[in-house]
Amino acid sequence: MPRGPLLVVGGAEDKLRRRTILQRFVDLAGGPDARIAVIPTASSLGPEIVEVYDALFRSAGAGEVVAVRPENREDSHDPALVERLDSCTGVFMTGGNQLKLSSIVCGTPVGEAVRAAHHRGAVVAGTSAGASIQSSHMVAFGVGGTTPKQRMTQVAAGLGLIDSTVVDQHFDQRNRYGRLLMIVAQSPQLLGIGVDEDTAAVVEHVEVDGEDHELLSVLGRGAVTIFDPARLTTNAYEARRSAPLLASGVVLHVLPEGSLFDLTTRSLVPPEAVVDPGEADELAAAGSDLRALARDIAAGDASPGALRRRRARSQVRPAPRDAHDLAPDLAPDLAPAAPTTGGDPA
Repeated sequence: MPRGPLLVVGGAEDKLRRRTILQRFVDLAGGPDARIAVIPTASSLGPEIVEVYDALFRSAGAGEVVAVRPENREDSHDPALVERLDSCTGVFMTGGNQLKLSSIVCGTPVGEAVRAAHHRGAVVAGTSAGASIQSSHMVAFGVGGTTPKQRMTQVAAGLGLIDSTVVDQHFDQRNRYGRLLMIVAQSPQLLGIGVDEDTAAVVEHVEVDGEDHELLSVLGRGAVTIFDPARLTTNAYEARRSAPLLASGVVLHVLPEGSLFDLTTRSLVPPEAVVDPGEADELAAAGSDLRALARDIAAGDASPGALRRRRARSQVRPAPRDAHDLAPDLAPDLAPAAPTTGGDPA
């Protein structure tokens, strides 16, 4: 069975108005047939965090919502929690402390159950910390800033649902460009993905020319920023503590809603051409006139110029507005008399 879709949400998803991202997650999980497991381990809140998402998902049409909350690595070996994940059609990981989430879940039966759910076709989503843990490498903690500097952040292992990537969230809102650049400068085999708030990177596996590709589409009001350091030139291997880093040759992609990016080939998928309806109607009318002209030429064996003159003569002349618009031969009585000079005619 093909792997299920991933929703990598940059945090602060709309919960009050449109709820576009949460609705997409519920729809992908099966709507009324959905059985969603909420993993709130990263959160410092109590049962109320599960209650909030339970209400949100049920209002979006989900059939069932269950909690899977390991609080330590021992809990992550609990067969009862694993069983809940084994029967779910969707997994949602809340925000909070991503290092806490990874240290409790990664490398445990609960973590493997999340991976297994993805591989059997269930949709796996996460917001904020729940977004970061989906990549192979994740930001553990660090400061914001535009300029990449040595040691401005640290990296930990994620669940690896998206291979060879590092994901950061609240990206534009908390100015996390520098720390993501620092990571890819130190590990140029990784693709850096920064996701804005109320925005989701939707990753799906599709077949392209007989091969499996990971395609990333963008949903929400912000953007997904991608750093591709495949041809990077950097001094990260020799820069001293907190020194600014050289990062030249990084390819930047800023993807708003509706964009499509191939993670396998690391390239933008060109958007389909959109034709304006009014322009399409005009082109269709012009094409119809040309086809009629071609038929007239073929039937009458006449030149295009002769046909245009014939059509001009056949057109009805508009009604005159006053006497001056009338031809002299049509209204002789209204034409002005010739002036008299008083002398004999010549």
